[in-house]
Formats: sequence, C-alpha cells, structure tokens
Amino acid sequence: MSEKNRASTGGATHGASGGGRKSASLALAFMAVGVVYGDIGTSPLYAFKQSFGSHYGIGVTAPNVLGILSLIFWSLIIVVSIKYLSFVLRADNRGEGGMLALMALVLPHLQNRKMVPVVTILALFGASLLYGDGMITPAISVLSAMEGLHEVSSRFDALVIPLAIAILIGLFIMQSRGTHTIGRIFAPVMVAWFV
Repeated sequence: MSEKNRASTGGATHGASGGGRKSASLALAFMAVGVVYGDIGTSPLYAFKQSFGSHYGIGVTAPNVLGILSLIFWSLIIVVSIKYLSFVLRADNRGEGGMLALMALVLPHLQNRKMVPVVTILALFGASLLYGDGMITPAISVLSAMEGLHEVSSRFDALVIPLAIAILIGLFIMQSRGTHTIGRIFAPVMVAWFV
C-alpha cells in the first residue's frame, strides 16, 4: 500500500504495520540474545571455574563463591551497559561497524599523514584479535560446558573432548543455514541461563 493510500485510510494500516514491526523487533531482540550475548553469558562458566583453581589459592567457601559471583555479575553489567551500549553501538560508519569501518572513518581526519600506517596497523591488529577471539571462544565455551560432566561422574572424562568436537561441528554446520537459525535455537537456552 502506498504512503498516499495509508494517509487516506486514516492510518488504520499504519497501526497494524506498526504492531507487526514491533513484534518483528521483539523477535529479533530475542534471537539476538542467543547470538550476540551467548558469548558474554557463557563466559562466567569458565571464569567461575578458573577462579577456584588450585593455583590461585581461593577456597570454595560461601563468602568466596558470593564474592566471585558478585565480581562476574558486575563485570557483565559494566561491560554490557557501559562498554557496549555507551561506546561500541555508537561507533559506526554509516551503520557499518568493526575495526576496518572505524579506520575508514578516522583516516580522512588525520592531520599527520605519517600516522596513516600506524592507524592501519592498529586496525588490522584489532581485526586479527577479533578473528582470534572468534576461533578460540566457541572451543573454550563448549569445552568448559562439557567439562561439567566430570562433576556428574568421572566415567564421562573420556567423552568430554569427543562431545565438544561433535557439538562444535554441529554448530558450524547449522551456522551455514544463517544466524537466525542459531538465534532461534540458542535464544531460549540463553534466556533461561540469564534468568
């Protein structure tokens, strides 16, 4: 329906499409929880385990557990609310994000042309860190989750690595079907985990 027709119908269609947009936005936000915040939400799994490693000498007592949980909770709140909402989501180049898009934004404004190679190297270094994080994070997250089987029974120890590999292969196979598929599957799991 054209804008002229919408105007002549008194906006009746506008309300319906507005409701459709709202439900689509809610569905998109729900799926983003599974994709975007999955990494942030699962990080406490291995951070919490490592905090009580024998090399740190922190005993598993109620005050220590609550203290570590408090550190993790406030770290997540600060990282998500301050870093992502205040800085990262506002740093874009016509809707495009990432190190190279920001580099393209900065380069025209450099007064000293000798800084161009420095900024380029820094942007490439930042992009390589992102690639490295993208490679290692799924393995660490899945492996940490699978290591929880050791708490059930030591008989599962031999299955930890094969199960982690099988899950990662399954994830990467599913990923070829699109981010929305991953989001649909992981969003309910992540919402349950956050709750």
